[in-house]
Amino acid sequence: MSDQNAARPDGEGRPAEKARELVAAGLRGLFATDPTRGRRFAHSLGGLYVDLSRQLVDDEVLALLLEEAESRGVLAMRDRMFAGDLVNVTERRAALHVALRAAEGDRYLVDGRDVVADVLEERRRAAALAEGIRTGSVRGAGGAPVGHVVVVGIGGSHLGPALVCDAFGDLAPEHLDVRFLSNVDPAAFARATRRLDASATFVVVCSKSFTTDETRRNAAAVRRWLSERLGREPEPDAFVAVTARPQVAEEEGFAQDRILRFWDWVGGRFSLTSVVGFPVMVALGPDRFEQLLEGFRDVDVHFRDAAAEANIPILTGVVAVWNANHLGCSSRVVVPYSTDLALLPAWLQQLELESLGKRVRADGTPVGSETAPALWGGVGTDGQHAFFQWLHQGTWPVSVDLIGVVEGRHGLPEHHEVLLANLLAQGRALAFGRSAHELDSGGDGAEGAPDLVAHRVVPGDRPSTTILLDRLDPRNLGRLLALYEHEVAVQGWMWGVNPFDQFGVELGKELAVRARELLRDGVAGDDADQSEGVDSDRSDVPEGSDIADPATEALVRWVRRSRRQSRSSS
Repeated sequence: MSDQNAARPDGEGRPAEKARELVAAGLRGLFATDPTRGRRFAHSLGGLYVDLSRQLVDDEVLALLLEEAESRGVLAMRDRMFAGDLVNVTERRAALHVALRAAEGDRYLVDGRDVVADVLEERRRAAALAEGIRTGSVRGAGGAPVGHVVVVGIGGSHLGPALVCDAFGDLAPEHLDVRFLSNVDPAAFARATRRLDASATFVVVCSKSFTTDETRRNAAAVRRWLSERLGREPEPDAFVAVTARPQVAEEEGFAQDRILRFWDWVGGRFSLTSVVGFPVMVALGPDRFEQLLEGFRDVDVHFRDAAAEANIPILTGVVAVWNANHLGCSSRVVVPYSTDLALLPAWLQQLELESLGKRVRADGTPVGSETAPALWGGVGTDGQHAFFQWLHQGTWPVSVDLIGVVEGRHGLPEHHEVLLANLLAQGRALAFGRSAHELDSGGDGAEGAPDLVAHRVVPGDRPSTTILLDRLDPRNLGRLLALYEHEVAVQGWMWGVNPFDQFGVELGKELAVRARELLRDGVAGDDADQSEGVDSDRSDVPEGSDIADPATEALVRWVRRSRRQSRSSS
């Protein structure tokens, strides 16, 4: 191993021994011993090609990992998930997102009932409404043909549809502008409504529970904005609700024929292929949405039926666990060499970290190991001029996913060739680096600057997976996203955590409600607290507040003082 910080295996037992052996051998050694790795550790499914040869694994490690997956019930949990069993144990639900992409003739059971007919009916309703918007038979808030669609939602109700719409934005009709509003930041609202024609605007409010604070506030603000611009109430048929709680949407004033339903056995971050994908139908057309579903379905069938040793989501999942637990990888960096996939890291960040950022197993006992590494990324080649220095010569062990598209679809073929060449070069550099001996041998400009050799050495042995799509089309994107969905489930089952709940997001939401009370004008002590010191009168924070820690108290006083000063100077 050329850099002691490139991986940090520890622990006992044969997996730990193997980790130390592989770190010592390095990827150069593994390829020298087995020149066929580049073929044997690669797998394909339709237009999707996944190369694991530059991961620090060998045949024995994969065999050990697959044996561990079997013993930890990964295959059994997979089968239970497809059967509609209660695999989301903490919320007492199935996790049957695979049923969302069902085709005629498929059969998926929840509580003993086949749900495919319901899924297909909601998809049909959504497709008909989307076609109406696209053709002009459905009108905007002021009665004009729809030219703008504002999609209000956050998290799983936003990231998936936004990713797909952005990936194929060039395929949307020129007269139709689909934009997303997720953040409660007023700046996000201003951007989402900028240069909108209120009369031609259609609104989609997407929320599984229909109680999400950011979504409710943004939806109300959009309705007020439309009323102000139109000088009257907007047409009610210009609003659609997408939710698992249709009764709540109806209570909020949405017409029954403008409510699209999905179900509580669908996790938000797994919901793209439900009617949460309605904005995709609008932007790209129902036919392309069906192609996206076909790609998901391809990987669903493969994940369900393929033997473990050839099962791509199982292999990528167990390798991800290996990197985290045996190689000490602190981050997983996702780099799509495609501007069309710029939103992929954000979508995957929610999928993986919300699913796997857990410290206890499904039964409530401590996990006893590290779980999900930090996940982030950015588009290549931009990332090469930003964070790749850290990837190549930094001290933290990381793993990298490099994602590329073989055939470009935007013209400029020479540019695309350069893009693809950079992906291939970076994969090689991450794996094999550049040694002092190679620098000393000349040809790299180092022979005249021996004092810089140490600075120019690149240690290599950064594990990476290369994923290639033969082209970027909806079906291949569906395959890619389904691969990650199932890989995340495999990781969760390997660690024993429930990948389908997210209780950790609740505390901050609860405290935010209380924090708003502290920030409001009129709380006792607001006028009395005039001093500049942070230890001044604390009466502006209500006694007994469970958010009244000293740091929060000081921050609240500073915010309120800043507001008073701003008002007095205006």
